[in-house]
Amino acid sequence: MKILGINASPRGKESNTLRLTRAVLDGAKEAGAETELVDLYTLKIGYCTACGTCYATGECTILDDFSDIFDRMMNSDGIVLGAPNYIDSVPAPVKALFDRMADAIHCQMFTGKFGCSVCTAGGAGENEVMGYMNKTLSTLGANIVGGVGVAIGRDPSALGKAEGEAKILGKTLVQAIQGGITYPDQDALHKQKREYFCQLVKYNKDRFAHEYEWYEQMGWMK
Repeated sequence: MKILGINASPRGKESNTLRLTRAVLDGAKEAGAETELVDLYTLKIGYCTACGTCYATGECTILDDFSDIFDRMMNSDGIVLGAPNYIDSVPAPVKALFDRMADAIHCQMFTGKFGCSVCTAGGAGENEVMGYMNKTLSTLGANIVGGVGVAIGRDPSALGKAEGEAKILGKTLVQAIQGGITYPDQDALHKQKREYFCQLVKYNKDRFAHEYEWYEQMGWMK
């Protein structure tokens, strides 16, 4: 079992978000998972140019670190996203990463994976940003096991409590991957999304050749 944590804070070792992300991974490791932590700010992720090449070939024309981090995500059973609240949203590198994953969304490539997110904020908005990251993971096909958000501007001690919650979240993530927790409501929504994207891909078969092949290989084409 492999769980990948992606921390998206520019503050390096001083990052409070890093503390939360590590706490999730620590909980997962205690529950028996192999874990890996990636600092997104050490990677070069360029902006999507909307060329559509990925739909046709499954490859991106931009040569940077995206393919490496995406391969790590695809080779993981669980994904943990960590980011601070930057003006009611995620920092730019996270959005750049998400924008490069349109092909993965069309193909629902995270089907069978599980995910969660953590967010730190100064005053407020932590739950909204955490929810946005979880929604993106869900849009990619993953089941969401929860999240932790904390505002520490007025109460720095709140971070310690949040770390405890994050550690529990990591253990929950492992339990879900092992099949100990099921999410029938999410499974039903994912089925609807796959059917929607299947029709989209079928309608654009000539332009979305790679995606059409993906759906056929997965046995989802109807």
